[in-house]
Amino acid sequence: MKYRTFGKTGFKISEISLGTWQLGGKWGQPFDKKDADDTLEAAYDHGVNFFDTADGYQDGLSEEAVGRFIKRHSDVHYSTKVGRKEMPLSEEHFSPENIRKYVEACLSNMGVDSLDQVLLHCPPMSIYYHPESFFELDKLKKEGKIQNYGVSVERVEEAIKAMDYDISSVEIIFNMFRLRPANLFFDLAKKNNIGILARVPLASGLLTGKFTAETKFDPKDQRANNRHGELFSKGETFSGVDYLTGVKAANELKDRLGTENLAGLALRWILMFDAVSAAIPGASNPNQIDRNTSAADLPALNQNQMKIFEDVYDKYIKNPVGYEW
Repeated sequence: MKYRTFGKTGFKISEISLGTWQLGGKWGQPFDKKDADDTLEAAYDHGVNFFDTADGYQDGLSEEAVGRFIKRHSDVHYSTKVGRKEMPLSEEHFSPENIRKYVEACLSNMGVDSLDQVLLHCPPMSIYYHPESFFELDKLKKEGKIQNYGVSVERVEEAIKAMDYDISSVEIIFNMFRLRPANLFFDLAKKNNIGILARVPLASGLLTGKFTAETKFDPKDQRANNRHGELFSKGETFSGVDYLTGVKAANELKDRLGTENLAGLALRWILMFDAVSAAIPGASNPNQIDRNTSAADLPALNQNQMKIFEDVYDKYIKNPVGYEW
């Protein structure tokens, strides 16, 4: 495992870290405490030292699992996210009063006195024009309840606007099917020493190359019931790519790259961008950890491989995805 400096935080974090949305239970399935603990330990054993959670993941159980884990391993870092636990999403969730309330709940869930980092969890664009919300984070930082703060975003424009404030990092969807962040935002982030977490790095599993037109998802799985944004942002599920189009694109990538390890190459592709601090694929059990972390040990991709990714993106994905987020 290799490590990169995480923006203004100064943390040295693993290039492949762990997102904990489905920790301890696949999407739509019950939470399993043992699976959660075992998955975190497996990640640590593979050199992962950064963990991304949120107050809404598994109704707080993900935060609790990460909290137990960091008590066993004081040499790791983490972010948690607030503001999206209650749906439907609204401006009110990101009021100064609610931000403080959510942070206090996170401290309790994780059993700590201070949080490594708090991210506002995909606030509406209008919140970036409410400085009082960010000033509340400044107050919480001054009080020592949080060490750093940033934002998790849907759109590039939100990430750019967030840099008006004293953020340390941005969590943004970035993968082979979502190239737009690299066009402008990455250079600005490097200039301002903003850490970048690449979320949804495997496009909700599309970039594993394992799905087919016949693949069925659990009815409670967001990949079955949020393809058009029925529950939350359409751009979250399969990175906003039409499912069947994504399957075709993934198959062409596998064929042209001559690989059955598309997931590994997809993660290694993200690491080709030095503005990225870490990719944060999820894992619901220890078996998925080895697949994800091994990507950090793959050789750098060559120009021909990079061109293949670009060609497939232009052919299948750019219109309309490249213009929406």
